Amino acid sequence: MNCKKSDITEIVNRFKPQANKNHRYRSYDYCFNYFKNTQDLTKDIEKSCLTLGFYLASWGMYRGSSFILQKSLYHYKETIIYLNELKKSDPKVWEIDIDKYDDKNIEKLVDIYNEICGILVKSNDETKKHRSITLVTKLMLGVFGSVPAFDEYFIKTFANIGNCKFKVFNKTALLQIKKFYDDNHKEINSLSNSIKTLDFLTGEETPINYTKAKIIDMYGFGSSFQDKSKKKKHDQSLT
Repeated sequence: MNCKKSDITEIVNRFKPQANKNHRYRSYDYCFNYFKNTQDLTKDIEKSCLTLGFYLASWGMYRGSSFILQKSLYHYKETIIYLNELKKSDPKVWEIDIDKYDDKNIEKLVDIYNEICGILVKSNDETKKHRSITLVTKLMLGVFGSVPAFDEYFIKTFANIGNCKFKVFNKTALLQIKKFYDDNHKEINSLSNSIKTLDFLTGEETPINYTKAKIIDMYGFGSSFQDKSKKKKHDQSLT
């Protein structure tokens, strides 16, 4: 199946003007920069928990009936310890992007997802873990930049593109994303090379580029969010 799209740059660029240093979208930048550049995440573990927690809050994880809404900042402590051990044992995890989705790296990402899910969700209830896919993938996007967030908008966009429903984080889902990247790699690479993260202290651009996974996340979110906005305006015009 051909996943070639002609509107990737158009949709991704719609998010760029909004993303000034005060906009909630930039919480991704500050989180990604922090976890990429901080060598010892436990040295100031409270700051690490705050950085992760505020990013997740900015990106909608403290809305509605999410279980994380009932947790304090301390709930992230064990996750930070795990991420810090990963920094020591396998720092190249932070180099994995969609163009490097081979069997070994896909297996590694699935293992990391399962580890974080087990630590963060803290439940033997598989249904609860299944429902936490948005939370865990948003965390992996903010910390590693290696996978898009499987939220409702992304799932809606990509369920219409391929034959995967993105209800489970597994090799099938990651290979579908890789296929989308392969079919659109020139445009995605160009966008990744042109968008830099902002520095928290200066508000200026850093040398760090948005990852290819982040670009695909922006497209997946933006495409379906745009459709929802159009529908809302249409429905309002009928009332």
